[in-house]
Amino acid sequence: MPQPLTVFPLRAPVQSQPFDLIATLQASLNSAAIGLEDGDVVAISSKYAAIAGGRIVELTDVQPTAQARQLANHYQMDAAITQLALEEADHIFGGIELGFLLTTKGGVLSPNAGLDRSNIPSGKAVLLPQAPFQLAETIRAALQQSFDCRIGVILTDSWLMPGRYGTTGIAIAMAGFQPIKDERGKQDLFGNAMTVTQIGVADSLAVCAQVVMGERDEATPFAVARGAAIDFTDAPLSADAVSIPWRHCIYVQSLTLGILPADLMSPQNRHTYSREFPS
Repeated sequence: MPQPLTVFPLRAPVQSQPFDLIATLQASLNSAAIGLEDGDVVAISSKYAAIAGGRIVELTDVQPTAQARQLANHYQMDAAITQLALEEADHIFGGIELGFLLTTKGGVLSPNAGLDRSNIPSGKAVLLPQAPFQLAETIRAALQQSFDCRIGVILTDSWLMPGRYGTTGIAIAMAGFQPIKDERGKQDLFGNAMTVTQIGVADSLAVCAQVVMGERDEATPFAVARGAAIDFTDAPLSADAVSIPWRHCIYVQSLTLGILPADLMSPQNRHTYSREFPS
């Protein structure tokens, strides 16, 4: 039988300079009188982790190139942010004239390569953590030694679901458990064989953590999820464990190479396309 899932938010000091992330996390656990148990998953804000690692940039120190200035002008962006996105992104798909480039960074689709200017003093930006999977494993090893238990760790971020208002959680890195539960080959309620379903365990836990951690002034960069029934692994994880090739991604492939030809659209869809997505 499925078991209840409980998620505990953990407060921590507001930070804007590099600091000891593991010591701060352990202090937050102690202050909340929460001891870790076998099977717990510790969620950590990727921004908080990035600040701890010194991934903070003074925007006045950034020197935009001609390419960055051209893109910034086209998409109505800050030129310094555009330059950082060019440097940080693994790939840039395009952008919108609201000040954002659609990029991929570490296998995650995100605006502006995950750069963030919220919850940091004005004039600064926070980059995503460097080597996030290695960082997650380092944190896991330290916590397991301190609390004498076997746990999982995720670094959480927020992202935009295609076609939906509002941000939701995503795991940009994880350690200690299988991030995907493969249901292919198993049967559903009516005995039908599952053919494509794979459950994003890590991303689902990141969503739960984001709900209690918040996005604004809550000062709760940590959370502990208990009761998730994770499958442990000590194998090193990477983006390959959770990120599919773009040619298999229905969003990326359909909106780039797989756009429906106009002669195959229904009259209604053709009208909608020309109205909302002018050529």
